[in-house]
Amino acid sequence: MARNSKVVPESKKALDVLKYEIAAELGLPVGKQMSLNADTEFATELGAIPSSSVKEDYWGHISSRDTGAVGGRITARLIQRAEETLFSL
Repeated sequence: MARNSKVVPESKKALDVLKYEIAAELGLPVGKQMSLNADTEFATELGAIPSSSVKEDYWGHISSRDTGAVGGRITARLIQRAEETLFSL
């Protein structure tokens, strides 16, 4: 059994969108295409993130601390959404 197999394989696209949304909120220069949030585009216009450093789905230039922050926020947001769903039942 693969260690990184998803329980719900259809969730990959939604998790990718969430990953890039959170990365944009943190101001990390990753993903042009998947980032549906305008924060990355706005940051490149302001010069906070050089547009040349924004790569397509490449995270090799991001520190472990920052990628861990993205993962932590994804987990927190998923837990928050699950709690909201449980409390609305």
